[in-house]
Amino acid sequence: MGFGITAVALLVEAVFGYPDALVRRIGHPVMWIGALISRLERAWNKPHFSPEKRRALGVVTVIILVLAAALPMLVLQSLLGLVPLGAVVAGVLGSALIAQRSLHWHVAQVAQALETGDIEIAREAVSHIVGRDPQQLDSSGIARAAIETLAENFSDGIVAPTFWMCLLGLPGAAAYKALNTADSMIGHLNVRYGDFGWAAARADDVVNLPASRIAGWLLVGAAALGGGGSPHMAYDTMRRDARKHRSPNAGWPEAAMAGALHLRLNGPKIYDGVPTDDAYMGQGRREATAADVRAALRLYRRADALMVALVLLVAGVMTLLSAAMAA
Repeated sequence: MGFGITAVALLVEAVFGYPDALVRRIGHPVMWIGALISRLERAWNKPHFSPEKRRALGVVTVIILVLAAALPMLVLQSLLGLVPLGAVVAGVLGSALIAQRSLHWHVAQVAQALETGDIEIAREAVSHIVGRDPQQLDSSGIARAAIETLAENFSDGIVAPTFWMCLLGLPGAAAYKALNTADSMIGHLNVRYGDFGWAAARADDVVNLPASRIAGWLLVGAAALGGGGSPHMAYDTMRRDARKHRSPNAGWPEAAMAGALHLRLNGPKIYDGVPTDDAYMGQGRREATAADVRAALRLYRRADALMVALVLLVAGVMTLLSAAMAA
């Protein structure tokens, strides 16, 4: 059911997103996962515990999160497989695990604020999608931050759950979402989370390995489709710079985006008041504008459409093969 479920999930999420009414009434799966992570972290990440104990409890936390996310989805998918249109219902449910529409909306808000020239509104808009201090960013820094997070979250928030849903259905996508949420909450190399969040950070690196490479290639393919962007520069930059990134995964889509748009992304940043000496992605302009954010959004839409088309194609082929085998 994997590809069929995923095809429905992608189409439903692209059209409807996750309704605000549902957020107000029942919350969002990421919120549920986050609540469990917070509870486990408060109980087990005690300052007086030894580093070894905190790391071991962090491993147990990751196991609990994966089981808590995947097992209910496994039961639900199995039951839906027994009823007519069960794959469609599963796809509608799975749409909550993909973030095509919300990612576009958040980045577009940054572009709109920059276009009006209101730097404070732009900083407020970008603060919802990046971890760095927005007060340290000028308009060009805000634009770069928005483009970088668009590239990285295309991989983490869209390609990765799509990949795992195609491969393992709802349980795979839910388990991935649990790991990715854990990484964003506790997978930080600081005093508080360095030991307890170690397992979450490492697990997230592993499960994002295939998706980050796929995301980079999708952005190269999107640039080749026209509408702005250089596929040759996207490919060359990805091949040259991706592995220089501090993250084993983020460099692939960021480098492809930088090359396609002739920008120089990433580089030194400040997180929680701590400067980082990150490598640059690309050799283009350092000064980015609202127009560049809009160009990145166009590239993102083409890359996302390309991914959806590929999933639909494989789902259709698999359906035809199943019908032929059953005949």
